[in-house]
Amino acid sequence: MSLKELNEKRGKLVHDAREALDAIKSNTDEARASELDARHDTIMAEFDKVEKLIEREQKLAEIEKRFEDRATEERAKKRPISGEGEQRGQDEGATLEYRSVFYKYLASGASLDELSGEERAVLKAGVVAPAEKRVQVSTQGTSTTAGGYTVPVELSNQIVKSMKAWGPMYDEDICQVITTSNGVTIKIPTVDDTAVTAGQHAEGAEMTNDGGKDVTFGQKSLESYGYDTEWVKFSLELARDSIFNMESLLGQLLGERLGRIANLQLTTGDGTGDPNGVVTASSLGKTAAAVAAVTYDEIIDLVHSVDPAYRTSPKVRFMFNDLTLAALRKLKDGEGRYIWTHGDVQNGVPGSILGYRYSINQAMANLATGAKTMLFGDFGKYYVRKVGSPMIGVKRESYWPDLGIAGLIYLDGELGDVAAVKHLIQA
Repeated sequence: MSLKELNEKRGKLVHDAREALDAIKSNTDEARASELDARHDTIMAEFDKVEKLIEREQKLAEIEKRFEDRATEERAKKRPISGEGEQRGQDEGATLEYRSVFYKYLASGASLDELSGEERAVLKAGVVAPAEKRVQVSTQGTSTTAGGYTVPVELSNQIVKSMKAWGPMYDEDICQVITTSNGVTIKIPTVDDTAVTAGQHAEGAEMTNDGGKDVTFGQKSLESYGYDTEWVKFSLELARDSIFNMESLLGQLLGERLGRIANLQLTTGDGTGDPNGVVTASSLGKTAAAVAAVTYDEIIDLVHSVDPAYRTSPKVRFMFNDLTLAALRKLKDGEGRYIWTHGDVQNGVPGSILGYRYSINQAMANLATGAKTMLFGDFGKYYVRKVGSPMIGVKRESYWPDLGIAGLIYLDGELGDVAAVKHLIQA
């Protein structure tokens, strides 16, 4: 499906979702309302898939263009200065493989329009015309003695890897990141003078000098807490014979494990032997009336519980998990307008709630009794301390002839100003 078709589909999904919710009136019976509500959730789930497809198609188009440009340059280098056309065609064709062209054909949605003339020629050349059927066959399992023994088993050069979003707290575009080469404790001075004001001065009177309005300073600490993946042992035979680079594949998976633990601790760490997670360190902004729902008015109260000085920060935002976002997508203001704006992925415009950006953090709690389900504020006041970079190590000698691989990460996190980020807690 082309980008144009995907964008059109996305727009229709938004229209259908709104239509489903608008059909729920005050006099709509409960069964019909539940049916429309479920339809809305289904449509929005499809909307999320389409947005991801748009992002993937854009990236794929960019990559294909780079490869096409590179191939064009390579062909230009190989082209003889005064050679015949037939020779040039052979040189150019040699740079393309039937397998890679066929894969591109499938990736484009089985459309020949996406292929160049040269690629279509390679694809056509790979199609064998109907010919006389022979007794000797290559079917494995049923006719191995007729020829199947001579056909090797081939494994796809792609692996299906399950995915799970783990969160944004390690992102320097969201938080204030401090990267150090060592784990020595870092002290961050703090001061809160917002409650102190000046007083009226009487002519000829001596100003008070009792120290009652001296500035009070504080201090926050950033330590270095380590987290590891444990050793994952794999055999020499697997490393040698697998179609995949097992060391690289396992390294990627362990890197994602480190990302998940980092986000979890920076979100909900208790601050004792662990980072002081942003949820833990945040202060109360609003208590919801319901145990598993949030209202439009409560979100407004949460926003205004944060001082306007923080609300103008470039890093101000909401933060909640994906199920909470699903609930917020259904909320309307007093005039029937949705408070969620879907944005425009193609033009780099993110979605927003009440005009503020949001981040999905799956380490945050679902809508449930007593849970802190939503954050709002200036995340630039949350400090993430990274000690070097995440490390992936391979042990070769101790496990010889087999190998072992493990990951290690050091970090800490602290909210420098507790007034900067507030949370909403369920009843």
